[in-house]
Amino acid sequence: MREYLNFYIDGQWVAPAAPKTLDVINPATEAVAGRISMGSAADVDRAVRAARKAFAGYSKTSVAERVALLERIIDEYKKRYADMAAAISEEMGAPAVLAQKAQAAMGIGHLQTALAVLKDYHFQEQRGTTLIVKEPIGVCGLITPWNWPVNQIACKVAPALAVGCTMVLKPSEIAPFSAQVWAEILHAAGVPAGVFNLVNGDGPTVGAAISSHPEVDMVSFTGSTRAGIEVARNAAPTVKRVHQELGGKSPNILLPDLDAAGFKKAVVGGVRGVMQNSGQSCNAPTRMLVPNARMAEALAAAKEAAEATTVGAPDSGAAIGPVVSAAQWDKIQTLINRGIEEGAKVVAGGPGKPAGLEAGYYVKPTVLGPVPNSATVAREEIFGPVLVVVGYDTVDEAVAAANDTPYGLAAYVSGADLEHTRAVAARLRAGQVTLNGAGVDLMAPFGGFKQSGNGREWGDHAFAEFLETKAVLGHAPKGA
Repeated sequence: MREYLNFYIDGQWVAPAAPKTLDVINPATEAVAGRISMGSAADVDRAVRAARKAFAGYSKTSVAERVALLERIIDEYKKRYADMAAAISEEMGAPAVLAQKAQAAMGIGHLQTALAVLKDYHFQEQRGTTLIVKEPIGVCGLITPWNWPVNQIACKVAPALAVGCTMVLKPSEIAPFSAQVWAEILHAAGVPAGVFNLVNGDGPTVGAAISSHPEVDMVSFTGSTRAGIEVARNAAPTVKRVHQELGGKSPNILLPDLDAAGFKKAVVGGVRGVMQNSGQSCNAPTRMLVPNARMAEALAAAKEAAEATTVGAPDSGAAIGPVVSAAQWDKIQTLINRGIEEGAKVVAGGPGKPAGLEAGYYVKPTVLGPVPNSATVAREEIFGPVLVVVGYDTVDEAVAAANDTPYGLAAYVSGADLEHTRAVAARLRAGQVTLNGAGVDLMAPFGGFKQSGNGREWGDHAFAEFLETKAVLGHAPKGA
């Protein structure tokens, strides 16, 4: 059993200000997998003060020094890659293959991307007699979730380190093991004392202390829209920058011009996009919009794909594992039942656990349809392996339904005519639109419109979140 009772502050592992522990549950077995200490405002204050002290020196390091640091972190990450993947499987139930080839891979991917961006990034620009300077914003509070744990740690920490910021990280208390491995990697790589600090704890205590701390210059939060509102409220009195990547209910429009093979491929791809990671992805294509004239075709293909999605323990070879917690399982069941009560037909899956999986927080891969876009299950983020299928008669109706949501994180469009597909994508109010099943691009900005947040992560766009802009007037003499 893992036992992580110290916090990483000012370059060393230190005991919490007051002893308080939390059991970490393995969602695949419902057994206790480990224990962590739960921090307090005093622990946050200690970590923030360490970060503030370190900022004076680290913010003045050269690009070459920070390049060398990122290279050392990447080298150490490679040494601990298997440990990282194992921690993710144990803490949040990711299948071993997903943990190894996607979850852990995203961590090193963001480090390598930040390194590449840093090597060519321009922190200064002369405009006439004025010098425009981009400087590290200061001490950053980073609050990350459990669903893609090291991905969301890395996509904040890597650019913050690259531009010269110092930071305090609060990972999810539900899935804290990967953050511990991450801290050990950074320590082994020689990150200067106080530059990176880790305090475990819950949102109302440690998260609120970070968000409200007067010595924290910006807070970057990934999680639910509800929690993001609280972060913004807590940050408001100190007028710090708030970056948020929040919830989603992403539409997936299948256009009428797809032939039978292309249509089935798009349906199957959409189902897999929802089911991956047990549906616990904020950008999952959870609302599939299909022509009413092809609804039966869509539901048949979705049923086949969902029923082919195997569920089981992380080491079983199954396509998906459990959801992260009992609370999450309960929420998903409540929403599936609400959908049924509101008239949705269960095309595949449905309430309850899959046969033979009584222990563990397993959910049946579920398809509900046809569902009106006004139904609860088409409006609320379920965050489980549940797809809703919504019908439309015209492409204009499909676009209107896609945009009829408080969210705007991601959207998906599949069509035979690329120009028409692009034209539909241009009308969608979402931060990232994927056409015809395109793959992940770590240089593409990631973030949302509307209640899906503000600001962008990934690639060079992430650097801007951790920089302040200074104008030095008269830097060059007139006529120079």
